Amino acid sequence: MAKLLSCVLGPRLYKIYRERDSERTPSGVPEPPTTVTTPSSSSWDTYYQPRALEKHADSILALASVAGPTPSTCSSSLSWKQRIGTSPQKTRGSLPNTTLTLGAGQLTSIGKSPAAGRSPEGALLAGVWPCFAQSPCTGGQQTPSSTSYLVAHTLGRRMLYPGSVYLLQKALMPVLLQGQARLVEEYNGRRAKLLACDGNEIDTMFVDRRGTAEPQGQKLVICCEGNAGFYEVGCVSTPLEAGYSVLGWNHPGFAGSTGVPFPQNEANAMDTVVQFAIHRLGFQPQDIVIYAWSIGGFTATWAAMSYPDVSAVILDASFDDLVPLALKVMPDSWRGLVSRTVRQHLNLNNAEQLCRYQGPVLLIRRTKDEIITTTVPEDIMSNRGNDLLLKLLQHRYPRVMAEEGLRVVRQWLEASSQLEEASIYSRWEVEEDWCLSVLRSYQAEHGPDFPWSVGEDMCAEGRRQLALFLARKHLHNFEATHCTPLPAQNFQMAWHL
Repeated sequence: MAKLLSCVLGPRLYKIYRERDSERTPSGVPEPPTTVTTPSSSSWDTYYQPRALEKHADSILALASVAGPTPSTCSSSLSWKQRIGTSPQKTRGSLPNTTLTLGAGQLTSIGKSPAAGRSPEGALLAGVWPCFAQSPCTGGQQTPSSTSYLVAHTLGRRMLYPGSVYLLQKALMPVLLQGQARLVEEYNGRRAKLLACDGNEIDTMFVDRRGTAEPQGQKLVICCEGNAGFYEVGCVSTPLEAGYSVLGWNHPGFAGSTGVPFPQNEANAMDTVVQFAIHRLGFQPQDIVIYAWSIGGFTATWAAMSYPDVSAVILDASFDDLVPLALKVMPDSWRGLVSRTVRQHLNLNNAEQLCRYQGPVLLIRRTKDEIITTTVPEDIMSNRGNDLLLKLLQHRYPRVMAEEGLRVVRQWLEASSQLEEASIYSRWEVEEDWCLSVLRSYQAEHGPDFPWSVGEDMCAEGRRQLALFLARKHLHNFEATHCTPLPAQNFQMAWHL
């Protein structure tokens, strides 16, 4: 009977990864002592085929997940585990056989930092895979007392984060498994599960490039995916191809992560990811770049606001505020309900958070974006990335972005091609050396903290030149639609003085 229960309720085996003796294990990710049987060489590139009893158990779990998933059942039946096999003879510089499984596990604390503040507890998912835990959250609980709450927790959350819908994840499972195997086998990726302060388990993948000859490998790029994006097949590929160390993670409720993706849960997850990068992977905040695509801009700007020492923030195809985009897809008669629901329960206030960050920022605008435009893709001025740029510049350089500066930047934003952009830039005869000189002189005299009063006693022509110069440094155009992968050559670090 015990063996039968083990077959039905135990972890699910998907694939046994190839042996790669030459790869080294990143120093920040621990290896729990479990053993895995080495298969014959002919089975390396094949997925495990379950027998009849195992298929039956899979069907029961799938039916239970669709019929009535709750936070507790999701946590146990949908959490991904990675078993890492080791033996006494293996050294820390080798990557042992790894097996991808699905099943329940138990969190066990293995230590607590004596330091106060943000230093979190370390934890290990007992005998299953590396885990990193934080102290429990306080506050932030919502009370189901309004129509907007019901809308947010039923239709709204699923429309905003379709990647959390079980049926979509089920359909994408083969692609996700293939992408995960690629990260482990080709890039020596290491998975770890992070326990957020709200109890959600966040699935992560870390690729360490610090031991390579490429200097950018010393920088860690933390990637924040879109509303239907997963690290297995998401934007992590761009900084990976560019040679950076990369840490990818899945939203709460996405694939191997548990919970539901509400803003507070998202912030808690991002907090844990950054803490993991600093305290367990050993990166200094000034060596961390936050990179986000689309809705991932919310967690990226939250991290920038909360960790002001991070090196830079790069936002690709992101927006300033969710309300205009939500109103775009809902009936006009629902405007009041939609606005209240977003503001109270789904408030992705990217611009407000970004303005509280003092470091370098780069925005990438898709000139054919069909998602974050409020009219049609051809109407580039309805792209909410424009509003994100304007709000950032108006906050940092309010005197420069007065009437003349604001007007000329809007003209520049109307350009839908590099030729039009260059034409507007040259029409106003922007002298970049003069702009740099003015900005550096102001910084030397008044310090780096924003907002700046530069341009206060400047003529209109000077403000126009500065406004165009700053706009061009903070926003790059990419002639593509919303979901086109960003090429590695377009992944550039944000400008700074």
